[in-house]
Amino acid sequence: QSHVNSLFLNEDTAKRLHADSRVQRLRQAVQKRAARAKKRMHSITAGSAKSFFRRNAFVLFTIAAVLLGIILAFSLRPYQLTYRQIKYFSFPGEMLMRMLQMLVLPLIVSSLITGMASLDSRVSGKMGMRAIIYYMVTTIIAVFIGIFMVIIIHPGKGSKDTLHREGRIEQVQTTDAFMDLVRNMFPPNLVEACFKQYKTQYSTRVFTRTILHSSNITAGVTTTQIPMPENFTSIMENVTHGLETISEVLTFEEVIPIPGSANGVNALGLVVFSMCFGLMIGSMKQKGRALREFFNCLNEAIMRLVAIIIWYAPVGIMFLIAGKILEMDDLAVMGGQLGMYTLTVIVGLLIHALCILPLLYFIVTHRNPWMFIAGLLQALITALGTSS
Repeated sequence: QSHVNSLFLNEDTAKRLHADSRVQRLRQAVQKRAARAKKRMHSITAGSAKSFFRRNAFVLFTIAAVLLGIILAFSLRPYQLTYRQIKYFSFPGEMLMRMLQMLVLPLIVSSLITGMASLDSRVSGKMGMRAIIYYMVTTIIAVFIGIFMVIIIHPGKGSKDTLHREGRIEQVQTTDAFMDLVRNMFPPNLVEACFKQYKTQYSTRVFTRTILHSSNITAGVTTTQIPMPENFTSIMENVTHGLETISEVLTFEEVIPIPGSANGVNALGLVVFSMCFGLMIGSMKQKGRALREFFNCLNEAIMRLVAIIIWYAPVGIMFLIAGKILEMDDLAVMGGQLGMYTLTVIVGLLIHALCILPLLYFIVTHRNPWMFIAGLLQALITALGTSS
């Protein structure tokens, strides 16, 4: 019995020592980070401050542009600018959007072809399958999060005023929408896919059908006495049945899908073509070297153009924000209409980004997701600031 008790005591002692070692390691890590932060604070000089501002100049300029745009808009609202004047004022912001849209298409095509051509076919196949599964899982989870947030928050109740209905409601069938998605994956014309995408439209077809109705009508019963040989009288009943046929012409209306199009870049079709084209170039080995070098140079040139345009972004953002605020007739009404919607979107994004994605990363890799997210912090902040 004493031997059994000693075994239990040893197990409890080992558990306590293991827990104490965890706490001690955590304390040591916190102390090391605190010491590093303190050392950095003491080592801050004018040169280090300049290097910090130089590294984060774009982020700082973007934040300053947002604040200046808000201040500028509220300063100009008392002057009650006309719609034409507001459009002239927001012209620099419009130029920013046009320049970015100009580079989206060549950037997508060149970067995808370059990336897929540099991968091994086996590796790219596994990576593509994992990317598709990850995309489908996260999309389904995001849909359920959105539905749940709408049910809980009710963003449509942010304003008590009755909203006027404008425009018309388009008829959309789930089957047609899914088929449009598949159709857009394989555009028949790549040039047309740069500015147009397939979209099913609906038309009304009128047709007629002739329906025949039949009804039986009894005309009557007559009794006739016919002279026969003596002492014999025969009564013959003649029953006449009339058959009448009635034809009726009916007109029917049927909503049928017809081919249509919508303005906008068919990004899905271009992505599918670029990935397949890049895989083929990669499988050609030495024969595809010229194409690989061409798209590498194209990608490098596009990235340099993006790097130049991105420094104009703070100026364009400032005028875009100021112009949108000046276009609002009543900020209180607009805030009431969009406040709950904005809250719903932000809370849903936070749940998806801070709970769902780290949980999926931990389930798949069994590693600390926050260390991985810390390495992507600058990219995440840039994506948040640019809504991309």
